[in-house]
Amino acid sequence: MRTGFEIELLAPAGSDRQALADALAARHSGRVVRSFHTDSEPSTVPGIGVFRHLSPAFDVVDGAGAPVARLVDDITLTDDLAGTTTRPGHRGWYRVLCDEPRLLRLVERHTDPGASLPDVLAPVAALFGASVELLGGAARVNDATGATVAVAMPLPAGRERPCEVVTPPLTTRHGRTLDALLAPARDLGFTVPAEAAVHLHVDGGPFRRAPALANLVRLFGHWREPLRAALGTNPACRRLAPLPADLVRLTDRDDLAWAELRETARAAGVTKYADVNLTQLVSAHPLRDTVEVRVLPGSLDAAEIVRRAALVEHLLLRCLDDEPVPRPGADAAHDPEGALRALAAVGAGR
Repeated sequence: MRTGFEIELLAPAGSDRQALADALAARHSGRVVRSFHTDSEPSTVPGIGVFRHLSPAFDVVDGAGAPVARLVDDITLTDDLAGTTTRPGHRGWYRVLCDEPRLLRLVERHTDPGASLPDVLAPVAALFGASVELLGGAARVNDATGATVAVAMPLPAGRERPCEVVTPPLTTRHGRTLDALLAPARDLGFTVPAEAAVHLHVDGGPFRRAPALANLVRLFGHWREPLRAALGTNPACRRLAPLPADLVRLTDRDDLAWAELRETARAAGVTKYADVNLTQLVSAHPLRDTVEVRVLPGSLDAAEIVRRAALVEHLLLRCLDDEPVPRPGADAAHDPEGALRALAAVGAGR
């Protein structure tokens, strides 16, 4: 299976994710391209549920221009930043905030990630026939009615340290490739954050059939506890959750159709922030056509990551078999990894 990895790390105090990007570029005779990373967080402003934002990201390419890794923030990593004494705006870094996703996509399209904070919103202001207001270190653009389009604010103190290493899809030499990314991180003093996880992305296309999707739901629904025990899921990891109960119950039937499964998943409220992210699989217009497995624990050890990822891959291949994934037996409680390997071997032996 083609597999993309997302590995959550933490730069040492005084350093940042750009330091790792620079080290990786040097090792690959490449360069670093500044970009934006999109994320969201709960809002403290009355009447606004979520703020979406762009934060500093760094794309590393090799000498031929091929992608090596993308380094971004992860707002779920917070515990290690408690008591941060540095000032906001490390290296002049900032975030661009907006309360509407379509507007934020427009802002990202028309702004330069390398621009300084006072200048970054100038193209947005021109789009709206407005001017940029500078307010106490922040920059704001309002439209003609006074409604705020976007605000650029100094990066909160410490937010330069979280570093999610996002790989391109890998098909071979997974361990060697990951170690080439993680060895420089270890050398620079990067560590595994308290809430860390490793996420796996595999191609969604093969799972866009009723038997395969039903088996995915059965695996992560009925086998949730054995999976978490065998993989060593980090109990401090944020934004994990079981799949919706209505969706899991539906897979007890043996006459499932793709359209019904997809619509039930949508109606039940499948979310990215679950043990397995099925949102792109059931979306009519997927942005990234993958299934994302989110329950692997954080690590700086490539061999350890690959060992866990191999078990997940074998289980996902079992889900592609039309034979329904059974419920776990009694052995799954005392030997969860053994039970999961036996489950994966059933599909491999057909």
